[in-house]
Amino acid sequence: MSIDETTTPTPQPLLAVEELHVSFAGRGWRAARTPVLCGVSLDIRRGETLGLVGESGSGKSTLGRAILGLVPVSAGRIRLDGRRIDTMSRRQRRKLSHDLQVIFQDPYTSLNPSRTIGDTLAEPLTVQHISPIEARRRVSRLLERVELPQDALHRLPREFSGGQRQRVAIARALAMSPRLIVCDEPVSALDLTTQRTVLDLLIDIQEQTQVAYLFISHDLSVVRALSHRVAVLRGGQIVESGDADTVTRSPDHPYTQRLLLSAPVADPQRQQKRREELESLSCAQC
Repeated sequence: MSIDETTTPTPQPLLAVEELHVSFAGRGWRAARTPVLCGVSLDIRRGETLGLVGESGSGKSTLGRAILGLVPVSAGRIRLDGRRIDTMSRRQRRKLSHDLQVIFQDPYTSLNPSRTIGDTLAEPLTVQHISPIEARRRVSRLLERVELPQDALHRLPREFSGGQRQRVAIARALAMSPRLIVCDEPVSALDLTTQRTVLDLLIDIQEQTQVAYLFISHDLSVVRALSHRVAVLRGGQIVESGDADTVTRSPDHPYTQRLLLSAPVADPQRQQKRREELESLSCAQC
């Protein structure tokens, strides 16, 4: 059988999660393990943002941590650029930091309060045996990229606002020029105005570097603003996925519909209408 020459091959995804299972041990030596992720599959392309949305306890942060190697995988596979990473040793994981980084939720606790911003940003570079002169040059460029002043080098995290600290966390994640960043609720601790500026910064960085994001959030409006595609996680399973605008505005699954209707809006009349629609949806499923 001949291959149709007009067919364009599908490019290999940057990240591929295949039938992933994660379970945690219960209390006591005879306690059964509790499943947290049950057969999750998703992929992320180069330069793309995949939004992962779900309520607290849905398993979305566990999925991010499994990708980062912070929790053990019970079954399934995680591949980065075709290379399996869920079975890597700690030493191999350290080398993987060139390609895979993370931005955590809380900018107040993710930075060492006793270290200057310059030392924080230079640390991953010096660990990779980059010379001090080159490290300083790269740190200076990182501050420019996240729109922080150069005098931030000599200041401590407590001297910055929450939004500025999150910019430092973004700069630290960018230090090794990764191809994928796991963003675990990176703006949920910020006020709405600061959220917008940080999201705009992430979008600009992606346009400049073609870095891919796994953007984890419980907020559909935030996910819509940043993502190309969206996957909805409920009880450790993907219940809906697709184009970001479609999933976050006209979802098919009742769970996603409830998430959308539960999101607050500024208009009181629209908010009341959403409450009524949510009540109707709940009654229809009784």
